[in-house]
Amino acid sequence: MRQLQALIFDVDGTLADTEQDGHRVAFNQAFVAAGLDWNWSVEQYGELLKVTGGKERIRFYLQKYLPDFQPDLPMGVSEQDWIAGLHKSKTHYYTSLMQAGEIRLRPGVRRLLAEARAAGLRLAIATTTTPANVTALLKAVLTADSLDWFEVIAAGDIVPAKKPAPDIYLYALEKMQLDPADCLAFEDSEAGLRSAQQANLTTVITLNDYTRAQDFTGAALVLDHLGEPDLPFEVIQGKTQASYFDLDLAAKLL
Repeated sequence: MRQLQALIFDVDGTLADTEQDGHRVAFNQAFVAAGLDWNWSVEQYGELLKVTGGKERIRFYLQKYLPDFQPDLPMGVSEQDWIAGLHKSKTHYYTSLMQAGEIRLRPGVRRLLAEARAAGLRLAIATTTTPANVTALLKAVLTADSLDWFEVIAAGDIVPAKKPAPDIYLYALEKMQLDPADCLAFEDSEAGLRSAQQANLTTVITLNDYTRAQDFTGAALVLDHLGEPDLPFEVIQGKTQASYFDLDLAAKLL
């Protein structure tokens, strides 16, 4: 039997419900600041979330919804540079939302992190969001020193191919020098699951409103959230007698 050594977490939608009331709002604020009349609705943002990565999402939006749009580019600035600048502005607004305390951790996350630290398990993050977004979220919803809880924070453009490619998980595993068979990944989306699966990681899904209808074939468990002793999770896919996710359940999934 394998021995559990590390937990690897996705961020957006997994640690906290950041998409609808965090990233989407920040994108719209950045559009206003840039003088654009774009506004991503809750429904449309769900469609755009099929594309991982913020800059990639903007590019996809232009290709699908505004194929004739031409930004007013200063001399020497490419469209790629313009998109990167727009995304940088969005990151600024997102971090401001985090500092204002607009986002909270999902049920069971804080407890599981505390249990893992007390047991000496190693922790890591593997996400397509930017390092600045990760920092803002962790400091806002945990503690000022919570970045130090995670041995590796693999985020953003640190690898060229984003989820569902396995690169971000492979990077984290290489940095930690761990066998994927000794680790457990936590995701909220089909793209995240495929990424973790291709890295040979056993994966737990905690779905949300945006990902509820996605295909999670092959996940070890699909839950509505990680649960608490007084707030049991609902098992959507898989089998367990537990009512909330703890380290005993984690070990049994390997």
